[in-house]
Amino acid sequence: MIDLTTLADLTPGICSVTLRDSGIDDVVRISADAGLAGIEWGTDVHVRDAASAAHAKEATEAAGLTVLSLGSYYRAGDFGDFGPTLELAATLGAPRIRIWAGELGSADAQDNHWDAVVKDTQRVADLAAARGIAIALEYHGNTLTDSPETTLELLRRVNHSNVGTYWQPAVGLSDQQALDSLHRVLPHVIGVHCFSWGPKAERFPLRNRKLLWQTVSDALRGNGKDMDIMLEFVEDDLPDNVLNDAAFLHTITLGED
Repeated sequence: MIDLTTLADLTPGICSVTLRDSGIDDVVRISADAGLAGIEWGTDVHVRDAASAAHAKEATEAAGLTVLSLGSYYRAGDFGDFGPTLELAATLGAPRIRIWAGELGSADAQDNHWDAVVKDTQRVADLAAARGIAIALEYHGNTLTDSPETTLELLRRVNHSNVGTYWQPAVGLSDQQALDSLHRVLPHVIGVHCFSWGPKAERFPLRNRKLLWQTVSDALRGNGKDMDIMLEFVEDDLPDNVLNDAAFLHTITLGED
């Protein structure tokens, strides 16, 4: 018998990049209408300066939603000025910042690139920790986190308590391969980006990979660590499809489907 008292809570949310063509107020309205609990605000379009960060925070909270994360496009290894990103996160009230693990896939990365990504991740993690903000690595192709093995190796080298990783199913993997990748990195996962893509990055309704996402949510809930699971991209980028995918996301986060 499963001990329900030990199951983690999964918070259904959305990445604002899913609604890149919508303004801040519309992102919040659509998210609230979909019954989602929170938003990861991206710096690509929506949160780019102090004013937009303050606007996003106010609108999110006024709708009864939670700011889940700042989705930044900072590339570890560049040793850029991380101060503006930290200020955006602080103004937004984000508990963590997503960053990218360099700009090369692991197969193309030489030792000097690995060293730069490690050192810069440690640097920004220290800066973020001083502000009470966590760092999450984007789990993505063409970076050092493009496989479970390299993600684990990067986290081992960084060796910082303020750094974890997101997870998402890599494009082209079967359900079983995707699940295997999740289980490899699961102890370090602090958030999940949720979508259903085909092998050529075709966007489908989330329910098209029903078994995958049911099994992922079961693994996350059984892991005993509360987790945000955030919609990222929907079919045709349509707000109505946010509503459809959110309905399915609710059922799996509650273990009802």
